[in-house]
Order: sequence, then structure tokens, then C-alpha cells
Amino acid sequence: MDRFVVRPGAPLSGTVAVEGAKNSTLKLMAATLLAQGRHVLSNVPRITDVDTMAEVLAAIGVWVRWTGDHELTVDCPAELQPETPYELVERMRASVVVLGPLLARCGEARVAMPGGDDLGPRPIDYHLQGLAALGATFETVHGTVYARAGSLTGARIVLEFPSHTTTDNLLMAAVRAKGTTVIENAAREPEVADLAAFLNRMGARIVGAGGSTIEVEGVDELLPVDHVVIPDRVEAATFLAAVGLAGGEIEVERGRFDHLDMLIQKLGEMGVRIAPTATGLWAAASGRLRSLDVATLPYPGVASDYKPLLVTLLAVADGVGIVTENLFSGRWRYVDELRRMGADIRTEGSHAVVRGVQRLSGAPVRAPDIRAGASLVLAGLAADGETTVSSAQHVDRGYERFAEKLAALGADVRRER
Repeated sequence: MDRFVVRPGAPLSGTVAVEGAKNSTLKLMAATLLAQGRHVLSNVPRITDVDTMAEVLAAIGVWVRWTGDHELTVDCPAELQPETPYELVERMRASVVVLGPLLARCGEARVAMPGGDDLGPRPIDYHLQGLAALGATFETVHGTVYARAGSLTGARIVLEFPSHTTTDNLLMAAVRAKGTTVIENAAREPEVADLAAFLNRMGARIVGAGGSTIEVEGVDELLPVDHVVIPDRVEAATFLAAVGLAGGEIEVERGRFDHLDMLIQKLGEMGVRIAPTATGLWAAASGRLRSLDVATLPYPGVASDYKPLLVTLLAVADGVGIVTENLFSGRWRYVDELRRMGADIRTEGSHAVVRGVQRLSGAPVRAPDIRAGASLVLAGLAADGETTVSSAQHVDRGYERFAEKLAALGADVRRER
């Protein structure tokens, strides 16, 4: 398998552009199931998760093809095969979002239980409870969810937790339900608002997306449209963390300050200077960063996707930081890899105590998931000697040309077999 090879080098400099948001693109692709015809998505990242979702849609009967460097054309036929095979769904948890649109369009769906990154237990109970409130019924047999709905009817749904994918699934089902649906304690991520904007352009009537209460008035028909995907805030965060670890001054084109408020505040407290520009974000850092305490929370709090980046920064910061994980119980699996590099990190339950060291030491490590893999590559920028990060395929799920982008900023990073 491919690996990243990283050595410390000069401070970073130059400009890097972020691609379209992975967590928006995948839901937009699923939403195309709601309308027969040709959809065109622009600013789509060339990552393996997009390829996997394209295969999921192809299994349903949809024709997906690249028609430009970052342009995806999706042709949705009149008749769909509302079933997703396990060998595709187990690769990527986000594929569960086909459940809502398939129920809305076909009245039935057979979806294998989702896989994806190993971040601890993440059941789909919230999805099923919300869809059941709209009138769907479910049966799980041998790891496959059999869903049926003669017709969906609007309802008031209060989510126990503001789950991003649950909110997406409910939005895509509710747009074709009879009557009005109100989703309380909805996820507030920018990607939810992007999906709602796409659905509204298709003819849906959604108000409040991006807030904690979303109201959806069902419609009888939706039409195919073109759409430009919003920039990926997690990729932008990754390059901000890179300059914090390596030092230097960079510009992150298409980075959205308003999508990264809380993270930018935390990075600023650590000593990374960040400011908005006409085209994105400017960031600079010099010297050793300062430690702080941080806890992951639903948006607009610090996202769990940012946590491996922050733990890596704290590993070489001055002082002791306490990190609390409130979302995914299994998201400490990369800590042992950082320890191999000399990090002083102690975990207990949902907490990690990170005592910063002056420098890490290069070592062979393995990427356990997308964001942890990217963070380990960045750790190599602050490590003496050579760091090799194996299982590069995990990073490919969420980052396009990751090594090449870092190298263009002056980092000593290459990819090899």
C-alpha cells in the first residue's frame, strides 16, 4: 500500500486551494436520487469517497461520470433499483444517506448497515426513528435494513442529538412528504445548509437550514439542477494546522472564516495568526505554540474532525492541554501512533492529557482514519528525522493530492509505494 514520507524542512510559504466539501458532496450526490434527469455538481473533490458514492448510485441505477476536472454529471433514470450492496456501503458510513431519498422516491429501500472510519459505535437509530416519525417502517435482517413507506407524512421531529447525517436524511425524505415537517435540534453545519440550498433549487420548500429548527413543506415534484459545492472546511483546517506545526505564512484559497469560527479562535489562542482575505484565509505562525484545553461539540463548536489536528499541535506546544471527546468514543486510536513519535499523551475515557514536547521524533506510523492520517503526516513536519505514514488510502478518502499540496507550500512530503 502507498505511504507518505515526511521530513522536517523550512517554514511553509505560498498559496494552497481547498477543494469542495466532502461532507457536502456525498449528500448532494444522494439527493440527486429525488429527481429524474441530469444534475451537474461543480467543485467536486477528486477523492475516493466520491468514487465510492458514485458506485453506490450506479448500483441503484444512476449514471455518474466526470465531465470536467472537478465537475460531476449525474443522470437519474425514471426507474431505480432501491438497494445498496454491502461491499460498497461498508466502505463509507455516509452512504446511509441514500435511505431518505430512496424512501421518498421509491417508497422502499434496502440498505446495508454502514461502515466507514472506525471511530467507535455510531448506530443509525436516530435515522430510523426520524424516518419512522414520517411514516416509514423498518426491519433489519442479516445486517440489511429493509425500509418501506406507502407514503411519507410530515411530522414534528425532535432529534436527541444534532446528528449531521440524520438531519440530511430527514431533509431528503421530508421534501417529498405530505404536509409540513419540523426538525428540532437539527444539525447546524454549513454542509446541511448547502444541501438545503440544493434541494430548494430543485423545487423544495425548506426554511431554517443552518439553524437548530428546520421547517420543510413537502412538494409533489423536484427537478434536476446544477450546483456548486461549498469549500471543505476540514481541509482548510488541515492547512491551518500545518502552518502551526511547521511555521511560516500561507494563504488558504476558498477557506471560509465564517465556517471555522471556533477553530480559528482556538488556533489564535495557541499562537496561530489567521485573518480573512478577499479569496480565503491568511495564516502565519512562528515559534512554539501555547497549550490550551478544548472539547469537541456539535457545530458551531469544535468538530471531532478537527481534534486529531489539535492533539498533534498540542503534542509540541508549550504546556499541558486537556482534550475532551464528546462525540465519538473511539476517536483516540491515533494517539498510540503519536506516542511512537515521542508525544506525551495520556488518555482516560473521553479525555486526553497532552503534555507538549519540544520536538517529535520521526517513526513509522499507520493512518487509522482520514483525519488522523492527515494529522500524522503533519506531525512529521514537527519531527526530527523521517516519518513514514502507511495506509495512505485512508487519507485519500478525504483529501485530493494531499502530499502534492503540502510540497507546493515547501514541505518535505512525498508519496511512495
